[in-house]
Amino acid sequence: MTQTSSRFFDEIGRLMNDAAGVAQGVRREFDTLFRNQAERILRDLDVVTREEFEAVKDMARLAREENEALKARIEALEAKVASKSGGRNSDKITDKAARKEPESGE
Repeated sequence: MTQTSSRFFDEIGRLMNDAAGVAQGVRREFDTLFRNQAERILRDLDVVTREEFEAVKDMARLAREENEALKARIEALEAKVASKSGGRNSDKITDKAARKEPESGE
């Protein structure tokens, strides 16, 4: 009987081992299907990639820096014109700049 029960336990062990292998295969298959489905959904939503996002973020940062530099340059030029004209035209310059400034819808 010892040999029969040993053989029985060997078969049970093999069966459990095979079941674990099947479970791992099912898990891999599920992961693959889930990943493919998620990628398809993201593609359909037109979600940007990380690289595209970082590129646009850098472009926006550079544009803000350039905007600040241009703003400082305009202010310096306005101050220079105001000092040369004795302050007479400074009101006209700032009034023109205020009228030309586009209204922001934000």
